[in-house]
Amino acid sequence: MRIAPVIDRLGEVFASAGHQLYLVGGSVRDALLGRLGHDLDFTTSARPDDIERLLKKVSREVWDIGKAFGTIGCNVDGGWVVEVTTFRADTYRSDSRKPQVAFGDTLEGDLVRRDFTVNAMAVDVATKRFVDPFGGLADLEKEVIRTPGTPEQSFSDDPLRMMRAARFTSQLGFVPTHEVITAMREMAERLDIISAERVRDELSKLLLTPHPRNGLNVFVATGLAARVLPELPALQLEVDEHHRHKDVYQHSLTVLDQAIALEKERGLEPDLVLRVAALLHDIGKPATRRFEDQGKVSFHHHDVVGAKLARKRLKALHFAGDEVKDICTLIELHLRFHGYGEGDWTDSAVRRYVRDAGDQLERLHILTRADCTTRNKRRAAGLREAYDHLEARIEALAGQEELDAMRPDLNGDQIMALLGVPAGPVVGRAYKYLLELRIDNGPLGEEEASRRLREWAAENL
Repeated sequence: MRIAPVIDRLGEVFASAGHQLYLVGGSVRDALLGRLGHDLDFTTSARPDDIERLLKKVSREVWDIGKAFGTIGCNVDGGWVVEVTTFRADTYRSDSRKPQVAFGDTLEGDLVRRDFTVNAMAVDVATKRFVDPFGGLADLEKEVIRTPGTPEQSFSDDPLRMMRAARFTSQLGFVPTHEVITAMREMAERLDIISAERVRDELSKLLLTPHPRNGLNVFVATGLAARVLPELPALQLEVDEHHRHKDVYQHSLTVLDQAIALEKERGLEPDLVLRVAALLHDIGKPATRRFEDQGKVSFHHHDVVGAKLARKRLKALHFAGDEVKDICTLIELHLRFHGYGEGDWTDSAVRRYVRDAGDQLERLHILTRADCTTRNKRRAAGLREAYDHLEARIEALAGQEELDAMRPDLNGDQIMALLGVPAGPVVGRAYKYLLELRIDNGPLGEEEASRRLREWAAENL
């Protein structure tokens, strides 16, 4: 196993002070998988004050933000981010969201408290001895997710580990053992004691993996999703032989898959807002499902209902305000394009589409394209062609009119001067009127906009 030269320098510093130092956890796992990054995790017999003092010998950038938990971090030349943590021997209370931090004296005591065997391996930095008391290397080769002790004890210690098992299913492509899955099902309600922020962060990490689908299936099948994101398993609507419609849950996962593929195709980084919107874009369907005549099923206004449900759930999970706003905008607008293929949109309609999407236009392009999951090749090709045409029109209008900065031809100061009114509701009404003119007619110029505004004021003020 290749070990970066920076590790040798750290080993010398800690050994000279009489302390053990081990590369540990995900760093060992990823090194064995050939994926070692520049973030390195270590555990040591040294206490936090000693760690801080020793790291200052190898780095000018040392931080102690995790000191209460025994962790000191630093940047090391070459772009390495190092975190060193004192051996831990934490205990947990059944009603507590957080561990009662306790420092330990042995490596084995530290490793047994880790989440999964593939993260419970270590390398002695001084001797390069590989330490694997729980069979993590064998599990790595078998590509399974197993806990060092019993899964019941591990998940009781920290229930968030159940969500982490789902995430590693996607991140590593591994499969949880039967015992792990059984414990997740039986202990799902333990997630209720975990803070919304920790749940949100773990869900976000899952969605940002290269292939979230398998992890999401574990998340739903074990009942974890029902505790923290119940709108997702609710998409598993019963599909009977008479009222045929798509399996909304599987459709949503396919939309997510296709959105991720389009991210890569367009050279974009993994986008949490886009991925959450893709996963939740149809969560309004269960509440709006209606059985119509001739065996048809409708979901009228599921876009609007879905946006409201998403806003409530994402706020409960403490997503950032801007993220909630952007995700809900995408969900509310994800059906708008479907009117385009049914008839020619005027330039005014295209401008409104751009105006309503605002800074979410690129994401809306991706979500709308990803939402085409029909197996009918002719229909799929027709939808792609229609959206290609819409994007071309948007680009053409943008080149002519600066659509991405669409504003009325007169600003607020000009409106107040022309109408002789102070700042207030009248100016807002006038501004909205001029913006509608701009959307309907394109740029009018200051003179024509002023003439139209005078006419409007004569009739409305």
